[in-house]
Amino acid sequence: MTGRRRFLGALAAAASGDLGLPLAPDPYAVRFVDVARQAGLRDVVYYGGVGKVNYIVEANGCGVAFYDYDHDGWLDILVLNGSRLEGFPKGREPTNHLYRNNRDGTFTDVTRQAGLARSGWAQAVCIGDFDNDGFDDLFITYWGTNVLYRNNGDGTFTDVTARAGVGGDPKGWHSGCTFIDYDRDGKLDLFVATYLDIDLASLPLPGQGIHCTWKGVPVFCGPRGLKGARNILYHNNGDGTFTEVSRPAGILKPSGYYGMTAAVTDFNDDGLPDIYVACDSTPSILYRNNGNGTFTDVAVEHGVAYSEDGREQAGMGLAFADTDGDGLPDIVKTLFADDMPALYRSEGKGYFSERSMAAGLHVVTNYVQWGAGLVDFDNDTWPDLFYVTGHLYPELDRANPNYPYRGPRILFRNLGNGKFDHITASCGPGLSARHSSRGCAFGDFDNDGDMDILVMNMNEPPSLIRADSTSTNNWLKVKLVGTVSNRTAIGARVRVRSGGGSRVQAQEVQSQSSYYSVNDLRLHFGLGRAERADAVEVRWPTGKTDTFRNVGANRLVLIREGEGIVSASGLR
Repeated sequence: MTGRRRFLGALAAAASGDLGLPLAPDPYAVRFVDVARQAGLRDVVYYGGVGKVNYIVEANGCGVAFYDYDHDGWLDILVLNGSRLEGFPKGREPTNHLYRNNRDGTFTDVTRQAGLARSGWAQAVCIGDFDNDGFDDLFITYWGTNVLYRNNGDGTFTDVTARAGVGGDPKGWHSGCTFIDYDRDGKLDLFVATYLDIDLASLPLPGQGIHCTWKGVPVFCGPRGLKGARNILYHNNGDGTFTEVSRPAGILKPSGYYGMTAAVTDFNDDGLPDIYVACDSTPSILYRNNGNGTFTDVAVEHGVAYSEDGREQAGMGLAFADTDGDGLPDIVKTLFADDMPALYRSEGKGYFSERSMAAGLHVVTNYVQWGAGLVDFDNDTWPDLFYVTGHLYPELDRANPNYPYRGPRILFRNLGNGKFDHITASCGPGLSARHSSRGCAFGDFDNDGDMDILVMNMNEPPSLIRADSTSTNNWLKVKLVGTVSNRTAIGARVRVRSGGGSRVQAQEVQSQSSYYSVNDLRLHFGLGRAERADAVEVRWPTGKTDTFRNVGANRLVLIREGEGIVSASGLR
């Protein structure tokens, strides 16, 4: 927006007495294009049947991660994989895929060299340096035995699941996961959500039970009517092993919920990391960290368990960022068709109010929503809302085309006044292309200063959606390294002030978010026209706070606990 337009707009606002609303924004300066094929991401993610799904285990899909596993400053990519109930010929089973960034817009599959080739029904991924050796490790949940990979620091991984004791029930359906240093001893503990306790042999086929139809169409059964499971907390012993502490820590209350994505967030700003779990068709869970090794579910009284009108919802994915500039992260939870994403605005002291309708998110409701992010794609200082879609029931394409199995990616622009504008149609083919997607992750894979998107697509190769920006807005990336705190700095909160202190933004370092996925651990802040951040405030997981002033824009700032800013440079 030119200075003349700002001046005329300010005069108009003054004349009308309406000084609280921003001016109409400029056209969105970002277009999105899927570059996965030319980048070398061509392997299919196999997940359940095509055209028909008989059982719920085939439908939920899996996550993805932007993951700089070799610490070269360029984001690599991890794409999980599933299976089919009829199986695959021996030697041709699909595996997870690790793609190394070649720094030229392409990637090389290094899965087997890295030691990550593993078949099965993968669900979620979370990342964190559990042994504090300086290399971020990898935990993957399964319908079946989970796996913990230690990053050896030389491009390879070692499966340390058995020694660590975190494999879980070989018959369990594990879902979301997150590393968390809940006792702030500098060592990452591990939380694992679970979805259902099921035996396929006892499940009825589509249409054969009370919860086996949707809008009159026979579909697979569940989750309603099926048995929920319990969540799990493992304490890090500091010697490469973990001890399950679910019961004494209070994690078993509640049980029987259908847990999905799990994320660390200090919701009440008391310096203690809490856990929020999006739950399907049951109330969501907010485990408040009591500071004594125990947790209490306070989701109901703090306003994040139900919808605004008190309904249980089908919670899928989670996104966290400060949407309104008050310095407190808000929450978005994605939901089922006929519902809008839930936007929980932080009101301070740990309480939230749902603002979905007021924010304008109700204009799109016919898609099932999955992975999501609150990301400032145009660097105007206001995080926009992005989510992927895809129905559970491929049969609906024939029976009820109003609820398509494949949907577009949805983008809502944050207008800076508590409202969002649905702008999907004007943002390029990367958003309008239709897929049945699940997990997605956000990060700057080409190091050009804007945020790109990685998406898991059911029974298709993934999408790598590059953001092509014509904006001249500035940005700042912050990478944290703990020393007394855990090395990955999971649980740290960063506040950035700009514009003479008039704009404040807040983000947290998280081990998992979106849907079963992991974002770039470098936190990204748009600065608009500001050429520097007035202040970058870091509250470390230990509770100690550092503040850095007059930090220049358009660079990656590496901050090491106890040392301050150790480097500040461009990305390439």
